Amino acid sequence: MDSAYTDDRRAKRNVAVLVGAQAIIGAQMPMIFAIGGLAGSMLAPNPCLATLPISVIVFSSMTTAPWLSPLMQQNGRRFGFMLGAFSGMVGAMISALGLYMGNFYLFLVGAYFTGIYMSAQGFYRFAATDTASDAFKPKAISYVMAGGLAAAIVGPQMNKVMMNALVIPFLGSYLSVIVLNLIGMALFMALDLPKGSKNAPTNATEMVARSRKEMLRDPNIIVAIIVGMVSYALMNLVMTSTPLAVVGCGFGASDANDIVSAHVLAMYIPSFFTGHLIARFGVKSIMTLGLFILACAGAAALAGVELSEAGQPSLVSFYAGLILLGIGWNFGFIGATSMLAMAHKPHERGVVQGMNDMIVFGCVTLASLASGGLMNCSGGSPIEGWTAVNLAMLPFLALAGGALIWLTMRPQTND
Repeated sequence: MDSAYTDDRRAKRNVAVLVGAQAIIGAQMPMIFAIGGLAGSMLAPNPCLATLPISVIVFSSMTTAPWLSPLMQQNGRRFGFMLGAFSGMVGAMISALGLYMGNFYLFLVGAYFTGIYMSAQGFYRFAATDTASDAFKPKAISYVMAGGLAAAIVGPQMNKVMMNALVIPFLGSYLSVIVLNLIGMALFMALDLPKGSKNAPTNATEMVARSRKEMLRDPNIIVAIIVGMVSYALMNLVMTSTPLAVVGCGFGASDANDIVSAHVLAMYIPSFFTGHLIARFGVKSIMTLGLFILACAGAAALAGVELSEAGQPSLVSFYAGLILLGIGWNFGFIGATSMLAMAHKPHERGVVQGMNDMIVFGCVTLASLASGGLMNCSGGSPIEGWTAVNLAMLPFLALAGGALIWLTMRPQTND
């Protein structure tokens, strides 16, 4: 009991640092996702490539996770997080240079470095569990994700001030991101997390790590990956195309920024109680609820098209769809992360977490690529593109829902 208390006291200190990191340097992600597609449409040689910068960020995150996770297990989380913040700073510098020169391909290089930061940020949620007791793990994950609430406020508001502060649109936003990453590099010095040797197995039986194939045969691991993948990919699919849809429907870039801000708030506000809900109702119930709310988000967006005059979505329908999208992502993704964290041993975390994020962000990459194509190149208008984006959610929700039903019908194990 004494040891658990000591561990959780240490864990709470690390959670506080990670919440600060999520709030401060995490603000760059809503900033970049709000303006990335708009900047891309300004620079891209073809409108179908407008969301390619967002896709490159997610692709980079996918390809970074498999080597970054084992690197952190060897050298410690702090090393990996410092590397991520440094890469975010370099990415913002290159993106700013691409905007200044009007060079789309240089802008994409900057996006790749930003993706390395995004991959490192994805491991904040796992780092929160490294020194936590089993009882505190879901709450630790939830609290760290809640740090995104401040990012949801700081990022879009900073965008409002900075995106048109200079002659070249959006240049000021990327210069601000450089400063955010510098602050983050200083913040990580306060982390007190172990290196991999600290979590080494204590006997020969524990020392045998499962192969990737064996891990993917674990029902809890595979279902956690599927639900996390679907939750994140669908959130990205819709969010990436939202600024283009809002502006394409005749509203302003400031409206798009406010809608993304509301969406990101909805992503993180539930985190204050998601961990408690998981402890109370079980992780599978919260994941199921998340998928249902994601389905409601698509329905709200489509209803906005059907009910508005001349098929023109209203701002209310954009807000409703994106707020539900954020809440559904929160329950689905935090639930999946909690299930995964409880499904492997400490010495397997480098492989399991890297494999998870590679698969999740691989699908998110495909979703962001599909987002631009569906939005700009399916049908002859933004309305038709927006409808196609939301209809595309259906088969993936069916996949994740089916996986949860399959897991629930199996002989019961610990939730």
